[in-house]
Amino acid sequence: MTGDHHVYVLECADETLYTGYTTDVDRRLAEHEAGDGAKYTRGRTPVELVHVESYASRSDAMSREYEIKQLSRAQKERLVESK
Repeated sequence: MTGDHHVYVLECADETLYTGYTTDVDRRLAEHEAGDGAKYTRGRTPVELVHVESYASRSDAMSREYEIKQLSRAQKERLVESK
């Protein structure tokens, strides 16, 4: 992965999609799995990492996270399938 700032999409056990930002994808995934991640993913484990994008700046990554969160479920599914 190029860049130190990452936007990721998880598929939760209830088949919902969660989008987040991190500087360490592996650590963040482990936090979600352990129930220490976002409130949304607690109780929705196990989660599966289905999409990651990397950026050079935090600002770019946070902007992209916001864009993805605004997408419909169908648009998010197409994004995940395109990678």
